[in-house]
Amino acid sequence: MEIARVHCLRHVYADRTEVRACGLDLVVNGGQRVAILGPNGSGKTTLLAHLTGLLRPLEGEVRVLGRDPHRDFDSLRSEVGVVLQRADDQILGATVWDDVAFTPRHLGLRGAELAHRVESTLELFGLIGLSHKVPHYLSGGEKRKVALAGAVAMEPRLLILDEPFQGLDPSSQSELITILNRLNAERGTAIIFTTHLLSLVSAAADTVYLLNGGRLLACGRPDELLGDAEALRAAGLQPPPLLQLVEHLRRGGLPLPFLSEPEALAAAILKL
Repeated sequence: MEIARVHCLRHVYADRTEVRACGLDLVVNGGQRVAILGPNGSGKTTLLAHLTGLLRPLEGEVRVLGRDPHRDFDSLRSEVGVVLQRADDQILGATVWDDVAFTPRHLGLRGAELAHRVESTLELFGLIGLSHKVPHYLSGGEKRKVALAGAVAMEPRLLILDEPFQGLDPSSQSELITILNRLNAERGTAIIFTTHLLSLVSAAADTVYLLNGGRLLACGRPDELLGDAEALRAAGLQPPPLLQLVEHLRRGGLPLPFLSEPEALAAAILKL
């Protein structure tokens, strides 16, 4: 089932800055994990703001679960979870428990049903021990987990995440990817996220879009696009170190495929 679609949107901000996302249509189906890659200023955050209904395009079309997310913002709130780039901007509760309960309570859950939903979500994210802590005093990684827990407390069909790994240490990045993949595998939650950290994409996504200069330039599997140095450079992205290494080795006469895992690449080199 098609979960989201963006067709050639154009938006003009109050300061007359114009942002486009044309070229390919962005299409997300049920259960997909979609990464949108692009350099700073490429329009990634603007694209997500249209998907969440925070902005309405001057031109083009945006559909989420068959609806206009700007016009039908209220009806989509229980089906679409959102985590902003700055977790502090969406943490509202006095305690972690209150923050995770905020959206379910606002949408009508009460009593035992609310308590069960909040506590099961806290358990999923390993936050039970922090439930009575003040969220604004937590570490950056813990805040990001609290914001994500609040976004998934209503068991949404779609998660939209803006730079979810930014500012996290490698251990916290790995933990967050594990949580997202578990939500995707166990609940079928579709996920759209932006990032410029190419090294994390293969573990977190099964589909990648490249965005730059107002155009969605390419779409493919991570192993396809992350192995295409020309496509990455066209999108304003520096190829990951392993791909740069493979390029040098190919120029030296080794017929290597691009392999995103160091162990697999080392095995291929040793075999040759």
